[in-house]
Amino acid sequence: MPKKLILIIGAPGSGKTTDAKLIAEKHPEITSYSTGELIKTEVEKGTAIGHIAKSYVEKGDLVPTQIVVEMIVDAVNKAPTPAVLLDGFPGKEKQMQYFCDYIFNNDKIQVVSVIEVRVNDELARERWIASGRDPEIFEHELKSYKASLAEIEAHYEDKHVLKVIDGERNLDAVITDIDSHLTSLL
Repeated sequence: MPKKLILIIGAPGSGKTTDAKLIAEKHPEITSYSTGELIKTEVEKGTAIGHIAKSYVEKGDLVPTQIVVEMIVDAVNKAPTPAVLLDGFPGKEKQMQYFCDYIFNNDKIQVVSVIEVRVNDELARERWIASGRDPEIFEHELKSYKASLAEIEAHYEDKHVLKVIDGERNLDAVITDIDSHLTSLL
């Protein structure tokens, strides 16, 4: 039986990482991963793929999509649960194309949903800054996210797996919506 993969995407400051962690806590059958955490873990473990990733991270460059996808696939396959919730990937159209070509042709992993936590730019900025993060990094990440969003949404709508959640409400309401959506899939 293939592992079920749920992707959670959203602008920086949308709350997607918090949402993913809270959902995984409510569901013992779901493991939650963040792309950034997966990269950091591989670097810390000193694995072969971690060494490659480290060379990019140390220069301040993005880890190539192919390497990130290999990390994700490995983590999903080794997850201790039948379902995995992954936040923050793919964020760019090129990442999505490579990832989808790989995942949608993989019989061990099934993408069952892509949840987009949608918030307006001002609320995302407020949340980002309230968490003590740099406003300039926010602007850069938001611009990058928005540059590919239409293509990412269209692609996942075509696959009939996109679910948009209103992330502007209080946390409990957002979690309830995500929870009821996932319950219908798992």
